[in-house]
Amino acid sequence: MATQARSIASLTISFGLVAIPVKLYSATVSSERISFNLLRQKDGSRVKQQYVAVNDGKLVDRSEMVKGYEFAKDQYVMFSAEELKALEDTTSHAIDIGQFVPLESVDPLYFDGTYYLAPDKGGAKPYTLLATALRKSRQCAVGRWISRGKEHIVVIRPMEEGLALHQLHFKAEVRDMKDLGIEAAPVSEPELKLAHQLIEHLAAKRFDPNEYADEHRARVQAAIQKKVEGKEVSIAEGPVAAAVGNVIDLMAALRASIDARGTKATDLKERKQPKRAAAQGSARKSARR
Repeated sequence: MATQARSIASLTISFGLVAIPVKLYSATVSSERISFNLLRQKDGSRVKQQYVAVNDGKLVDRSEMVKGYEFAKDQYVMFSAEELKALEDTTSHAIDIGQFVPLESVDPLYFDGTYYLAPDKGGAKPYTLLATALRKSRQCAVGRWISRGKEHIVVIRPMEEGLALHQLHFKAEVRDMKDLGIEAAPVSEPELKLAHQLIEHLAAKRFDPNEYADEHRARVQAAIQKKVEGKEVSIAEGPVAAAVGNVIDLMAALRASIDARGTKATDLKERKQPKRAAAQGSARKSARR
């Protein structure tokens, strides 16, 4: 049974002289994640985390702790909670849109968190206007938002049902892929042709998340249920990883992949044909009557 979504913040989107009151909702469901607690094995007692000072090995209470920045090896400057609070930006309930850009120009590499936006009281018409205008122009809005003392770049994009907000990483937070030192290897035209054929075999018009179930979660849930019922969980019940060796002949690997896809497609076609033949036979009998 779906639970009622709860707003986590009230905001105002502004562009030009237009202000749109909205409510912010989390787009993901944290309760769907399976988590485990640390226990003592002999009696199942919960264990708690404690902090120990490196210098003398003594336990340190939270009230004794301050935050510090390591400016050199094992050398720190300390900041009190009040000093850190003074450095934070004041949380803003306004998102000021500064640009409109094509959505495809925003690399998904920069996406951080996703939220839904819904119109607040008095905001239905301007909310619908912005969503419709973005959808028809194939644009998204880029703005700034200060939340929990930190500034974020945000993108607001249209969805079929309304608007979504994505927090973005700043440029400095994203590692440059050039740092990996990847060197391009020579690829022949026949290899490229076979790769294109394999892509065509696996191509779909669009990504459908319904086609991808969380198999790991299902296995963990099944194992948990067995434990609750007092049953043993066999280690052999885990997923069997496919054996992958060194790819010596790339062309052979591509051809084998295409042949495997072709076999699956043929099997599917043959399974459908008897049903089609039976349906045609029934139609002929009905026609004779």
